Formats: sequence, C-alpha cells, structure tokens
Amino acid sequence: MSDGSLSQEEIDSLLSGLDSGGPAPAAKPSAPGPSREVQAWREILEGTLEGQSQNIAMMTGADARISGVKVELLSRDAFLQSTPQEVLSYRVDFTGGVPGEHVFVIPKDSALRIAGLVIKEDGLSELSDMAVSAVGELMSTMTGALITTLSDKSGNRGIQSSAADGNFGPKAMVKVPSGDFVRATYQVEIGPNNETIVEVFSAPFVRDLVAASGGGDQGGMSMNMQMGASQSGGNGMGGQQQPGGYGGNLGGMQGMMGAPQGGYAPMGMYGGQAPMMGMSPPNVQPVQFANLAMRQASPEAGNIGLIMDVYMEMTVELGRTRKLIREILGMGEGTIIELDKLAGEPVDILVNHKLIAKGEVVVIDENFGVRVTEIVSPMERMADLA
Repeated sequence: MSDGSLSQEEIDSLLSGLDSGGPAPAAKPSAPGPSREVQAWREILEGTLEGQSQNIAMMTGADARISGVKVELLSRDAFLQSTPQEVLSYRVDFTGGVPGEHVFVIPKDSALRIAGLVIKEDGLSELSDMAVSAVGELMSTMTGALITTLSDKSGNRGIQSSAADGNFGPKAMVKVPSGDFVRATYQVEIGPNNETIVEVFSAPFVRDLVAASGGGDQGGMSMNMQMGASQSGGNGMGGQQQPGGYGGNLGGMQGMMGAPQGGYAPMGMYGGQAPMMGMSPPNVQPVQFANLAMRQASPEAGNIGLIMDVYMEMTVELGRTRKLIREILGMGEGTIIELDKLAGEPVDILVNHKLIAKGEVVVIDENFGVRVTEIVSPMERMADLA
C-alpha cells in the first residue's frame, strides 16, 4: 500500500507533462494538415539555410551545413512528447516592429558538442556558464540573420530581438508560447556529427510575417481564428464597420433622391459624398499608420554576419601602473616596473581597448598565447564603459 509519496518515475512523468496513471494519449494535431501559412513560413526559413550554415561554421570553426528544416504547428503536449528530457533553451523574443515569442531548444548531447566547438574545448561533460553564454552568442547571430531576411521580405525595418536568455534543465521548464505554436526543426551537420536545433515561434508572429510577406491565406492556419484575428465585420483592413454604413442606409439614400445631382450627404450618414444612382458605394477602409513610438534598439538586432570579416584589435594586458614623469624619465636598462597584478592572476583580454574576457598566459611552440578562462559579463562591460 502506498504511503502517499511519489516515486521517481511518477515525478519524471509529471515533469514531462504526462499522466502517470496510464499510457500517454496520442497527441492531437492542431490542424488537419499543413496549411498554406505553415508552408510559406517553411519556404522563408529554407531561404536562410545557406546563410545560417555559414554563421554556424564561423562560430564553431568547423564545416557546417543545415540539410533541411521541418516546420509544423504544435501544442505544448505534442512538443513535450517529442522533445528529449534535458535541453538547453534560449529565449530570444522578437521586439520592435513585429513582436513575438521566440525560443531555441537544443538537446543536451547536441548542446555539449556545439558548446565544445564554440569555446574550443573537446569532450565537454557539463554545460558551464561560459558554455551556455557561448552558445547563446550563436543563437543571437542566427536570430539576427533571420531578422534581416524577415525585414527584406516584409518591408518592416523595425523588427528587433531581445538578448538571449539561456537555461539548461528539464524540457517541462522550457517557456514555450501559450496555445498552439510553430516549431522548426533543423538537422545540422557540424563536422562529423549530426546535431538538432529546434526553433519555436509564437503563432501570431508567424501569421503576421507571412501576411506581410505576401504568403498564406486567410483561412489556412487555425491560429487565424484563435489568436488575435481581427473582428472586422467584413472590412479587409481589420477595422470595425461603423454603424450607419452603406448597407444600413439604403433607405436613407433613396429618401435623398430629390437632392441635387452631385450634392453631399450629411457627414456620418455616408461618411462623405453621396454615391450616384446606379453605382456601387466605394470600398472605404481605414488607414493604418506605422507605430512611431520610440523603441530602444536591441544590441542583438541586425545581421552580425555582415561584419564577420572585419578586423578588430585584440590585446592581452599583463597589468598596469602609474608613474610620475620624473620616474619615467629616470628609467633605464635594468629598471624593474611593478604592476598592479599579483603573480598568477588572470590577464585581461581587450578588444578595441574594451575588456571582454580574462585568461592565463600559455606558451605555444615558441610564442606566447592566452587561454580564455572567463567571459566578462555584460554588467561588468557596462560598468567598464561607465
């Protein structure tokens, strides 16, 4: 007889979103088949595969090729059933012109191998903070490349992204969008290994971008009816039909037959000039203007791949000190200068004179080198700038 406590198997089942009382029910598809919008979104993503392969190759230093992408509309239950137990996830939401939830999900084994390539450390068994941060830079680069493609296709130059927020843990802790969402699964060949990278998009974001890019249809994806579809009452621009419109004022128009030809109806009855007899009323639609509110630009926005071949000055600083002018003028051969660093302390690694990392000095053949031991956090970088 049970004492009321949960077994480890029951705990694992609860974490994965399953009912421990019996076999898991089959996941119901969110739509009867691939809609035009899902197909259009897949075509957009397929257009980025070559560029994304180059981004992965540059960040990992290995040959990389994305062999294909599978796009589908899923519920959270279906997502959990098809996802490995432990994953590395990154929340990189879209902001600005077209906001939307956006998450990368990488299985643990793939995350360890990718992180090892990025930080140049073979055989990783655990994901350190430095490894999580390094893979986060890759996810931000991939997001920036996608934003460039979406901006070109939609004409919306205000799309931005938030900084990558990485977390490693059980799949049930991944913060996927509520309701149904779109999942893109990439099969990536990096060196001799085949890795999996999953990208999750909120359904309204996909719908809006596909519509802005000229793809999809009004009734294709079920999310059009469930998430944020405008209640237009037949108005193609999404505005509400005003009471007293043409359909409801036909009698009023007939009552004005005695009015001089070309005369004007009162404002509010027809919204302007009365239509001439025998002509259908014009299709009046509200004008939608772009949001001119000032938004803070994200440091991760844009396509960083465009500047990957730009050289920057990198220096390693052993230490610093301050001397009086008379002491500097009095220096000669054999003078010993004491620095502000203790023996054995990590040296500073600077790019364009800004601290980005710390490391230890090593000897490579007959040359000095430095092994990176710590990536400086963004807060420390901001404090350095201040």
